[in-house]
Amino acid sequence: MISEQAKQQIDTWVAKYPAGCQSSAVMEALKIVQAENDGSLTSELIQAVADYLEMPVISVHEVATFYENYNHKPVGKYVIRFCHNISCMLNGADDLISYLETKTGVKTGEVSEDGLVSVKKVECLGACVGAPMFQIGDQYYENLTQQKIDEILDGLRSEVK
Repeated sequence: MISEQAKQQIDTWVAKYPAGCQSSAVMEALKIVQAENDGSLTSELIQAVADYLEMPVISVHEVATFYENYNHKPVGKYVIRFCHNISCMLNGADDLISYLETKTGVKTGEVSEDGLVSVKKVECLGACVGAPMFQIGDQYYENLTQQKIDEILDGLRSEVK
């Protein structure tokens, strides 16, 4: 269930911790396994990570369900994680989320029909100074406006072609 390549990546993280502390690599292990499985985790994958790291499955499940960067249902190729914490809300996040939903045709928590875009409302992403903001992959987009959202979406479309 976990590929050899993923195991090698996980082992790199495990090696960073003292012997017997492989559970410290659980967050990266989940990230690696999720990336290999179309961006989401199933109960079976969580079990596989628990087995590989020799951890109780409940402990891995707790991590996988606590943090919002783990997905438990299919997501699009591009997951737009829109910050919805206080700084972003005070700077117009709600209106921009509505604009994004209208522009993409994707409601929060859903995936576009072509499988390219998911919209997810998340808690603080730690970029309050650039509020309102969202994240796609590892890239942060800050000080968002409708025009900036249009430019970002156009960039994604051109990337796909």
